[in-house]
Amino acid sequence: MLLAATALGLAAAGTANAAGCLKGAVVGGVAGHYAGHHAVVGAVGGCIVGRHVAKKQAEERAAQHQADRAHQLATG
Repeated sequence: MLLAATALGLAAAGTANAAGCLKGAVVGGVAGHYAGHHAVVGAVGGCIVGRHVAKKQAEERAAQHQADRAHQLATG
């Protein structure tokens, strides 16, 4: 079941957010399983949250990279 939910989440996620979806799906699936045998619901929810977190981190890294590049150009 968890594998099917993960595959479904990956198909919707695309490659850019696949890592966030995979990590979230695994954590959510395990948590859902232990919280009342709702592994699939947990995996789907974890995938959604994982994608959000991965996207946010990627945006922060891009902003930091841009700021570093601007600083390098300004100083030198």
